[in-house]
Amino acid sequence: MIFTLLSIELYKIFKKWRTYIGFLAFGVFIPILIYGVSQGGNHYQRILERNLGDQFLIVGNLLNGWYVAFITIQAMIIHIPFFISLVAGDLFAGEGTAGTYRMFLTRPISRELVVITKYLAGFIYTLVFLIFFALLSTLPSIYFLGTGDLIVPLEKIVVIPSSEIIWRFLIAYFSSFISMCVVVSLAALFSSLVNNSIGPIVGTMAVIVIFLIIGELPFELFEKISPYLFTKYMTVWLEAFDYPIDWSEIIKSLSILLAHILLFFSITLLSFRKKDILT
Repeated sequence: MIFTLLSIELYKIFKKWRTYIGFLAFGVFIPILIYGVSQGGNHYQRILERNLGDQFLIVGNLLNGWYVAFITIQAMIIHIPFFISLVAGDLFAGEGTAGTYRMFLTRPISRELVVITKYLAGFIYTLVFLIFFALLSTLPSIYFLGTGDLIVPLEKIVVIPSSEIIWRFLIAYFSSFISMCVVVSLAALFSSLVNNSIGPIVGTMAVIVIFLIIGELPFELFEKISPYLFTKYMTVWLEAFDYPIDWSEIIKSLSILLAHILLFFSITLLSFRKKDILT
């Protein structure tokens, strides 16, 4: 039963045009970025080399395919959550808009199973999107720009040797998947409360933006609140590019993100059990 319902939910997701907005956006942006780096990256490379000085011995081209992949993965903070919420915000609300709640809830299907399959469908869509994103940002970049060591110019400059890059990216993308599942869970929660998908989409992005702002404000009150905001842990993928990797921080952040997924799922389950289906 669950596999039948899941296949139906996935069909509903992938038949809608909004599902492909994120694919199209990054399908256009990433090739442009690769072309821009290949044509005009010399100036930026000289700046990087000047900053590095004689501190590091770099193997290969600084602005290689891995560097472009690292630049694009930073879209996890704001841009990808938006495209994820476009789909997740419609998981429940889309049924209300189409007036199909009664049609499938009158069948011998528990509401709990409906919630579970909708969440699973949202997670699967997220996984498909991130796999597409990962392949598009790495394979063409490597083909056109080559490989080499990875320069990570964040709070401190870290040089990742080429032998370690692949498994670090795998950790980063896995962490990103968990982060985006939090977005799916929050958007699905909002979606279960209304019959129009615009509210859940806007609400999800508003929560993310507000939490990000609060997390950056240098005031004592907000510094006390910040550890309880899930956005503080959504950049856990950055830990994969630290040297050495702080595994305890990764485990802690992923545990907190998983706890938020469970929390949002539980609230959705409780609210959907009591939901009055009028359409």
